[in-house]
Amino acid sequence: MGKEALFLVNERSRRGKKYRQQAITCLQQQGFILHDLSLSDSAQLRQSIRQQGPEVDAIIIGGGDGTLNAVVDALVEVARPVGILPMGTANDLARTLDIPLAIPAACEAIARGNVRHIDLGWVNGKYFFNVASLGLSVTITDRLNGASKQRWGIFAYAIAALQVLATSRLFTAEIRTQGRSYSVKTIQIAVGNGRYYGGGMTIAHDAAIDDCRLDLYSLGLQKWWQILALFPTLRQGRYHAWPGVLSLNGTEFEVYTRHRLPINTDGEITVNTPAHFQVVPQILPIFTPHL
Repeated sequence: MGKEALFLVNERSRRGKKYRQQAITCLQQQGFILHDLSLSDSAQLRQSIRQQGPEVDAIIIGGGDGTLNAVVDALVEVARPVGILPMGTANDLARTLDIPLAIPAACEAIARGNVRHIDLGWVNGKYFFNVASLGLSVTITDRLNGASKQRWGIFAYAIAALQVLATSRLFTAEIRTQGRSYSVKTIQIAVGNGRYYGGGMTIAHDAAIDDCRLDLYSLGLQKWWQILALFPTLRQGRYHAWPGVLSLNGTEFEVYTRHRLPINTDGEITVNTPAHFQVVPQILPIFTPHL
């Protein structure tokens, strides 16, 4: 007898509508009995997970990082193993977990049944998978839209960044952790739980989504163009010795700003400063190709 799975695809995601039927066929061939409730409204996705998730063996979600961010709190409540079908633009969580981007291979990874319990980040009551950040990334998120991601794919992130860099300004923040306080003037503060974010950027070269820690960096750059020189090391997560960059890791951070600032979690603006970040270890079971 096959496993019953709640099957949810965000058809507004970049590849959701195109690959939905292919995913259904592949999963059925792997023996899954699917309860297909493909929706495009985040509130409906969360409601479906809360109502029907406890009645099935697994929850399979097709979409990108934004889709997963929208439903992560419901997934934690239901605590069923989660299968990920990368159908978004960046698919950073899939990259972190080594989930294949090709849909048939991703379906096979789910069917193998390897369950890995991953950490989640948490900020002001909101869970996140990859990274929560404030400053430049919020401005980039404001500039990004569905049309640009559909047209340019992963390059939409770089295009949006170039458009907003020249107008970005430093802001003042206080970061508290492990009994110490750091005052910074910064263009961006990022707190990572996973490894990849922002279309393939790396939060830290040795970061893992089950290492029970958060990685924080603050970019205290004086001129906007300095980030262009920093970009290669920032992409590799090896920025720690760069002048003006504060790099910390730990299980908990507090961030205070002079004015209330929005915070981006996994590409969606969800909460504001002052912010309390912490890691929640091994809280969510995910199907992955390897344990």
